[in-house]
Amino acid sequence: MQLVLVSACLVGEPVRYDGSDRRCSHEIMRRWFSEGRVVSACPELAGGLPVPRPAAEITGGAGGTSVLKGEAKVIGSNGEEFSAPFVAGARRVLELVRTNDIRVAVLKEASPSCGSGVTYDGTFSSRKVAKPGVTGAILQQAGVQVFNENQLAEADALIARLEAGK
Repeated sequence: MQLVLVSACLVGEPVRYDGSDRRCSHEIMRRWFSEGRVVSACPELAGGLPVPRPAAEITGGAGGTSVLKGEAKVIGSNGEEFSAPFVAGARRVLELVRTNDIRVAVLKEASPSCGSGVTYDGTFSSRKVAKPGVTGAILQQAGVQVFNENQLAEADALIARLEAGK
């Protein structure tokens, strides 16, 4: 059975910066749970950050790939730098994915960690850029197919193809 990595906030864990969750109760997610295929993780907690914590964004609209290369930083709304725990958490999630041979992930879009294709631009002004978060980027680089919570049907179809050997 093909497992799927899911952001912990999407499974209802109160791990977001403000202590909230973003539970996704879509029928596909419920089915995956009943099938026992969901592995959840929060990269920010895996990197050692607490709940609550300051909201964070990637500087310069650079995206997670630039953070992984050391070319951009993750900065909290209080001005504190969070790059090291974001990168450490992404690496721990990558280890989890490799250990469990996970090839599909559903991550919380726009998160500086989990964004698959969109993150905030680093100005704390609600502007978004088409760049992945730190964990989204590291997983994509490792060949994991990363989807967001609005792409469950696409993720489910890929899982079916993988299980059919196609």
